Amino acid sequence: MDIHLKTPDEIAVMREAGRIVARALQAMREALRPGISTAELDRIAETVIRDHGATPAFLNYPKPNAPNFPATITASINHELVHGIPSLQRILKEGDIISLDTGCYYQGFVGDAAFTAPVGDVPPAVRRLLEVTEQALYVGIRASRLPNDVRSVALAIQQFVERQGYSVAREYTGHGVGRRMHEDPQVPNWWPRRALQRGWENVRLQPGMTYALEPMVIAGRPELKELSDRWTVATVDRSLCAHFEHTIAITDGEPLILTLP
Repeated sequence: MDIHLKTPDEIAVMREAGRIVARALQAMREALRPGISTAELDRIAETVIRDHGATPAFLNYPKPNAPNFPATITASINHELVHGIPSLQRILKEGDIISLDTGCYYQGFVGDAAFTAPVGDVPPAVRRLLEVTEQALYVGIRASRLPNDVRSVALAIQQFVERQGYSVAREYTGHGVGRRMHEDPQVPNWWPRRALQRGWENVRLQPGMTYALEPMVIAGRPELKELSDRWTVATVDRSLCAHFEHTIAITDGEPLILTLP
C-alpha cells in the first residue's frame, strides 16, 4: 500500500480544490427543480469548475472494459447508487431524489464531494433516508482521528447506519485523494468478519492522510448491479439509496473537512 502523506502546503491547495467542488455542488443544488435535465446540471458544474481555474476530474475518467466517463458530474436518480451518466433525456420530476457527485483538479490536486437531495416534495421516509446518510458521513468524519484506524471508521459508519434500519453499500468505498482521484487507502463503509483473511488491509490513521469519505446508504437490501452503460450502479431490488461525501485531512486533532464552501 502506497499512502502519500500531504504537507500543510499541499493540504492548503487541496482546500482550494475542495472549495471549488463545494461551489459547483451548491450551484447544482440551487438549480434543482422538476423539469431540469441532468445534462443542464452537468453544464452548471463544469462552468463553475472551469471559471475557478480548475478542470473536471471525472470527465474522460478511464475504466477497464468501459468507455471513458463522458461528463463532469455523476447524476444518480432514485434507485441508482453511483456513477449515473447525465444526459438531456434524463429529466428530473417531482418526488425524485438525485445523488450528485463531482471532482476537480486544481494546481495538481483533487477535490471530491457529493450529496443527495430531493426534487420538490418527498415523503418523510425518503427525507429520513437522506438525513441518516448525511449523518453517517459526519459519524465517519468524527471517527477519522488519531489513534483510530480505517476499521474504526468503517465500523462507526456501518453500526450507525444499521441501527437506523438501513443497509450500507459493500462493493464501493471511500478512497484516498491527492494528486490522483483514487489513492490508498480504501476506506469502506462496513467491515466484514475475518476481513484480513479476505485480503482487506487495515491502516492506522496518520496526520497528512487525505481521503474522500462517502457513505452510501440503501433503504432495502445491499445487493447492487451495474447497468448496461457499464457505469451506472443501481440497487437490485430497486430500493432508494443515498450518497454523501467529503474530502478530509487527518491531523493531530480534529479532521479537516476540505470540501466545504
